[in-house]
Amino acid sequence: MMNLFDTHAHLMDEAYDEDREQAQKEAAEELALVINIGCDVPTSVAALDLANKYENFYAGVGIHPEEALKFNPDSLKEIAELAKNPKNVAIGEVGLDYHWDVPKSVQKEAFEAQIALARELKLPLIIHDREAHRDTLDMLSACKAAEVGGVMHAYSGSAEMVREVLDLNFYVAFGGVLTFKNARKTVEAAEKVPLDRLLIETDCPYMTPIPFRGKRNHPKYVRFVAEKLAEVKGVSAEEIAEITYQNGKKLFHID
Repeated sequence: MMNLFDTHAHLMDEAYDEDREQAQKEAAEELALVINIGCDVPTSVAALDLANKYENFYAGVGIHPEEALKFNPDSLKEIAELAKNPKNVAIGEVGLDYHWDVPKSVQKEAFEAQIALARELKLPLIIHDREAHRDTLDMLSACKAAEVGGVMHAYSGSAEMVREVLDLNFYVAFGGVLTFKNARKTVEAAEKVPLDRLLIETDCPYMTPIPFRGKRNHPKYVRFVAEKLAEVKGVSAEEIAEITYQNGKKLFHID
């Protein structure tokens, strides 16, 4: 049995409303570790509730760029308090997303404040970067995010950009997109990431890997990401599972 660590899940999502407890129980039983990620204050609370329910579940808390209009001094204070919970291991999911119609200035304000919070609390960052590669990297550099490091979640950048990410003290996580037939750019990026900086994830219920693409994702499907990544790196799936498990524990300071 592979030692699998899904570093990015959303088991609190409404997609699990009909069978939530069963989905969560399966994940807890079939994976070594799972981190559920908050996107605003309520989902961050829910992620921590899950982490406190299952020993091998942890949480990330933060305000997603798509939810940046909800960001204000009060919500930042609430995230800061949640972040001090022993089962919280990161600030995130935070970052920039220029696909959605949320003002860039609003996104950047929320992002900068949460990078500062991560540095204050000495917690790694979980970064969401969609159609905003240059601004994301520039802000991480300017705000000294390298002091705490983190992970570029669901990496969508180029192979050339990998070096900048590594230089910022960040890991690179791949999900179901890596398994898609048209994922040449993502495969080329994965080839460039050294083994000691790789992570795997599902981003469930989204980005379901082949052979279940089109259906709801689940943390247990992270094994298909591990298998594809093993093929790309020329090692066994068991090796990739163990390497990414140890990498995740190191990044998120999990004993």
